[in-house]
Amino acid sequence: MAPEVDFSQPPDPTWNQLVLPGSEIENTGSSWRLVNAPIEAGRYTNAQIDDYQKLHRRDFLWRPPLTLTVRARFSHPVGELVGTAGFGFWNDPFMMTGARMPALPRAIWFFHASPPSDMKLDMQTPGRGWKAATIDAIRLPFFLLAPTIPVAVSLMNIPTLYRALWPVGQRAIGVSEALIDADMTDWHTYRIEWGVRRALFWVDGRIVLDCDTPPSGPLGFVMWIDNQAMIATPQGRFGWRTLDTPRQQWMAVDVLAISECG
Repeated sequence: MAPEVDFSQPPDPTWNQLVLPGSEIENTGSSWRLVNAPIEAGRYTNAQIDDYQKLHRRDFLWRPPLTLTVRARFSHPVGELVGTAGFGFWNDPFMMTGARMPALPRAIWFFHASPPSDMKLDMQTPGRGWKAATIDAIRLPFFLLAPTIPVAVSLMNIPTLYRALWPVGQRAIGVSEALIDADMTDWHTYRIEWGVRRALFWVDGRIVLDCDTPPSGPLGFVMWIDNQAMIATPQGRFGWRTLDTPRQQWMAVDVLAISECG
């Protein structure tokens, strides 16, 4: 179980902070506020709290079964919040903290991405927005399909074949997603019940996603807000950029609890 969080104080050494130029983590007396100042495109800013910096992936702290509870609100709603933001667990596959080798992604989290991000990995869900989501590409089904990727990417550009074949690929990389219709600017209680074979995502006591694609561990906890955009689609579109953020934006958190089960 994670130590009890005292939100009247700044984050203690249990929590690593990643605060790039243009960002800060404020203590309001009753919450932590992860803040990004206005910044122009071409510069990356990120306010982040995590528990895995300098750790090897094999030493990341969290495995199922466990429950994550976060109460949070954002400065802007979907459609106005710029960049990506969220909280949950992942394997930090892109070397954002620490000198690790790149890896295929694993994550179970609440995740926001604004336009022009397009990570259309779930057939029924847009490639951007405020979502509950899982992904686990470090699975045997994906490795078995990997030799077909060059041909499959071409086929995915034919709409009828995409609709017929992508469900197999989606299943192979453990993707399940659901949009969240709650107003991001209001306080909401978000909960993930991360089991070995099943994951449940709750918002204010209501299930928003019930799936059988939970990733394996170990994963690290992360909570962040930044100004990046990412593109990754079955049709072979990939990209990354930083976005112009004309206004200050933030995420405030006043409940954070990780409880191991069993």
